[in-house]
Amino acid sequence: MKTLRKHLEKLKAEGKTLVVPYIMTGDHVDGIAGLPETIALLAANGASAIEIGIPFSDPVADGPVIELAGIRSLNNGTTLTAVIDTLTKIETTVPLVIMSYLNPIYKYGIERFVNDLKATPVKGLILPDVPREHEQMIAPFLRETDIALVPLVTLTSRPERQAELVKDAEGFIYAVTVNGVTGAGHTYREDLNQHLASLSALSDAPVLAGFGVSSLAHVEAFRQAVDGVIVGSYIVNALHENRTNEVLDFLKQASQI
Repeated sequence: MKTLRKHLEKLKAEGKTLVVPYIMTGDHVDGIAGLPETIALLAANGASAIEIGIPFSDPVADGPVIELAGIRSLNNGTTLTAVIDTLTKIETTVPLVIMSYLNPIYKYGIERFVNDLKATPVKGLILPDVPREHEQMIAPFLRETDIALVPLVTLTSRPERQAELVKDAEGFIYAVTVNGVTGAGHTYREDLNQHLASLSALSDAPVLAGFGVSSLAHVEAFRQAVDGVIVGSYIVNALHENRTNEVLDFLKQASQI
C-alpha cells in the first residue's frame, strides 16, 4: 500500500475527518520561497495531506479564484523546475499531492518528472485533464514509485464507469461534487450525498469530496457520506487576503467533525 493511502487510512481509523487544503505554489508574497512556510503551517494545524497546485496558463478545471492565483504565481516567475527544486528541500510528515495539467509535465518530461519527485515528500498526483483511457502516458512511470495517481469521479460518471475509475485506487478517490469548475458559490444537487455514498461503497479507499467546499457546514454535510473534503478556493482566497489564522482555525475544526 502506498504512503498516501496508508497515511489517510490511519487518520480515518483514529476518527479524524480527512481535510486536504489546496494551495497554489508561488502565490505568496515571497513567491515560491514562501512554499515551505505555508506547508509547515497547514501541516501543523490539521491538514491530512496538502494539495500543491502547479500554475498553468489554461487551467480548464479551475474557477476564477484559483485561476487568478495561478496568474499571480506565473507573474512571480514560478516554473515546474523551481517547484520541484523547492520540494526537494522540504521535510514534512504530511503527504503532498501535486495537482497539475499534463502540458507542464509533458514539457518537463514525464519520466524525468516522476524520477525527480522521488526525492520529495510528494506522494500523490492529480491530473484532471488526463482521462482513464490516457493514463498509460504516465501510469507506467509511477508503478514502481510511492506516488499514487488519484482518480477523479464526476457526477456524470455512470455506475460502471465509477467502478472502473476507482478500481485499485492507490491514494484516495476525488469525488467531484458539481458539474463545472472549482470555486465557492455552487449549489449542490439534493441527491448529492446519495451519489457520494454509492461511490464510497465501490472501494475501500478513502473518498474525499471537492469543488465548492467553503464552510464547516459543507464539511459536516459531506461527512455523512464520505471520509473528508478537499478545500481549494476558500483556502487560496483567505491566504491571499492574509486571513491565515482563519484558515488554520478552519482546518483544526474541520478535522474534528
